[in-house]
Amino acid sequence: MSDVADAMKRMQAKFNPPAAAGLDLVFGFNVTDGDAHYSLVVKDGVCQLQEGENPDANCTFVLDSATLKDIVSGETDTMQAFMGGKMRVEGDMMLSHKLSELFSA
Repeated sequence: MSDVADAMKRMQAKFNPPAAAGLDLVFGFNVTDGDAHYSLVVKDGVCQLQEGENPDANCTFVLDSATLKDIVSGETDTMQAFMGGKMRVEGDMMLSHKLSELFSA
């Protein structure tokens, strides 16, 4: 399993179902160094990890694998990564703030 796939599985394991009650969202992840695409599909308290680009993503994080690992480990958060120029967000930027709520460290 690749480091990116492992990081995505660790993020999925941190999913907080009560925070997702009534939500129907798709978070996309475009990991630029390795050209990996994943998505976390959150619907009614359940989170599924999917490999590949998801055209239905409400919000896509474009970042490198080191930044992804730092977010998953809790060393940084999406706001710090965004403000530091290590990540960009495509789509609904307001939903990017939900990531830390739904996948707590």
